[in-house]
Amino acid sequence: MTHSDTILITPLADRPSLIDRAYEIAETWPEFITHDLVSSALLSRVVEEFPEYCVVATEGDRVVARGLSVPFNAEFDGREEMPDQGWDRVVTWAFRDRRGGHPPTVASALEITVDTEYLGRGLSYRMLEALRATVAQQGHDTLLAPVRPTAKHLHPHVPMAEYIGGRREDGLPSDPWLRVHVKAGGAIEKVAPASMTVSGSLAQWRRWTGLPFDRDGDIEVPGALVPVRCDTTQDRAVYVEPNVWIRHGARTKQV
Repeated sequence: MTHSDTILITPLADRPSLIDRAYEIAETWPEFITHDLVSSALLSRVVEEFPEYCVVATEGDRVVARGLSVPFNAEFDGREEMPDQGWDRVVTWAFRDRRGGHPPTVASALEITVDTEYLGRGLSYRMLEALRATVAQQGHDTLLAPVRPTAKHLHPHVPMAEYIGGRREDGLPSDPWLRVHVKAGGAIEKVAPASMTVSGSLAQWRRWTGLPFDRDGDIEVPGALVPVRCDTTQDRAVYVEPNVWIRHGARTKQV
């Protein structure tokens, strides 16, 4: 029996006992990314507020992956389906709409996180398919995703618009995570130039990264998709992360 035979993926709403355990996963997110203000305030509440839009993977009693998405209304004045502020914007819209009782018009994925011990086993494909199915069950025909390309941090000075044009000989994206989405039927739409923003004092950035942050200008930080802008006079450094908007058709296929 292979691992794929023993891993169960279900909507989180069907397994409410796992809501409090959705973050029991060994993760590889950079420390600084958790200090995006929207993420700090709202990400942990997504599984509680929108369990019907989230999926969880387990092997036995162990939580091995999670997939999160949220619904929002893209038709209000000043809104669009794929805003430049990507991740941050759709999360805030989702919570505002839920509180205001506004009917959603589309859903956006927020993350798919696989336990480090389960990487490289095709689980990310299954989680993406499960998110699409879960969104379809909520009545949506589209799943958007502000995607964080997994290899972009190796090329921090390459503009994202240029980076997403990189292709292998088979025509698929060079970036592994973009490739997963395209192979699953997703269409790369455009760049979200300010999808997440992390601002902190130089002392905070030193703590988050272990780097000196002792000069003005762009600082390359491990795990960052673009350089962090440092201003010693203002005792501030700011990271503005670009993501890539991808559009998927939602599916009712079982996984």
